[in-house]
Amino acid sequence: MGSAAQHYLSRGNVTGQDLVGQRIKTVRRQRGLSQAQLAHPELSDSYVSLIESGKRTPTPAVLELLAEKLDCSLTYLVNGVTAEQMQEIELALGYAKLAMENGEVVEARTRYAELLADGGLAGLPQLRQDAEYGLALATEACGDLDEAIVLLDGLRENDTVVMNPERQVAVAVALSRCHREKGDLARAVQVPEQILGGAVRPAWNDGLMRLGGQLLVAYVSRGDLLRARQFSAELLAAAESLGTPQALTLAHWGAAIVAVESGQAQEAVAHVERSLAIQSEYGDPRRLARLRGDYAQVLLTARPMEAEAWRDVLLKVEGELAESSANPMDKMRCAMNLSRVELLLSRPEPAAERMRAVCDLLDGMPQIMQAEARLLYGQTLAELGRQEEASRELGAGAECLERSPVTRDTAHAWLTAAQVLERIDEPVRSVDAYKRALASVGL
Repeated sequence: MGSAAQHYLSRGNVTGQDLVGQRIKTVRRQRGLSQAQLAHPELSDSYVSLIESGKRTPTPAVLELLAEKLDCSLTYLVNGVTAEQMQEIELALGYAKLAMENGEVVEARTRYAELLADGGLAGLPQLRQDAEYGLALATEACGDLDEAIVLLDGLRENDTVVMNPERQVAVAVALSRCHREKGDLARAVQVPEQILGGAVRPAWNDGLMRLGGQLLVAYVSRGDLLRARQFSAELLAAAESLGTPQALTLAHWGAAIVAVESGQAQEAVAHVERSLAIQSEYGDPRRLARLRGDYAQVLLTARPMEAEAWRDVLLKVEGELAESSANPMDKMRCAMNLSRVELLLSRPEPAAERMRAVCDLLDGMPQIMQAEARLLYGQTLAELGRQEEASRELGAGAECLERSPVTRDTAHAWLTAAQVLERIDEPVRSVDAYKRALASVGL
């Protein structure tokens, strides 16, 4: 006796011994039993009284005994729901998770929200935490970064169940990523540094490597390349020590980003190829697709003369992202890289078609992504000789940049705007954009 009760208790589903005691008391009274009658002969009536008042924690074996004597389900005593209700809740959570894995992010968001709204998870704090975390990830995947940040902060600050270390790190990874996508680089750095930046750093594992990868990208985004290089070397050393596929993939992926931003294109290619080789053997489809996209983007910089080959890679990535739980931003970045390839291949018409589709979906996306998309669309229109439309898109992109925080990404975008404005013979606006690009890197 006791194994089933131990299973429920080990999942952290008890919200408080007082609630368990209240349920026992309620069912006992419904059955017309006194405390002495419920207790006899295995327990004392004083012990039952202590349990009902919340002053004594029953063992798993006692919980099973009381459920049997009260003729009610163990899940009801532990969680306040029947076994049938528990099965329905777990099934609903499974469907929401499956929708997320299949890339149906709106459906996943709806299912998680409905689960949390109907009150069935009130007595199931661990499952409620799972649903809240799922809702946060689905909300992020839908592009609603502000709401995702609210949900993730709520998980960290208000949850009634202490998060295990793995969940704490996963929430920090998502929160840092959301802040970076939104342009709040101070918070994007602060969140992982609260875990990784103490006097005594926790022992590296795969979860902390993921967090380290987010911190590295945040350093790069705010233009702190010296710190990024130092931290990248630390991540590579930690990954080699751990020897796990995920750690090695993340470390080499991060090193590639640092190399690209430092102008070391061939070094970046080597790191991405190492990361891709490991991920191809061990990784999940979504991460592999994103990594292939990163690979193609690096090679577009390092070997633009091979654009046709990178186009084939990106078309494969596009298909893989469509069949995975990739969020809209992943798919948009792939479409934008395909547009850049088409421009390299002197095919502005398909580039413009892709960018028009991307721009139709920009509402609610981060300002820097909106800016990059508008500027790239303006560039494709300029290549087609549609100067007036190009000027309008470039102006819309500049407005987005003005609303964006000053980062290294912003500097790149202003430089792109300046070059395209110069090409369409708008020298005054071009000079202004060059000045803003310099200002974004402190010059």
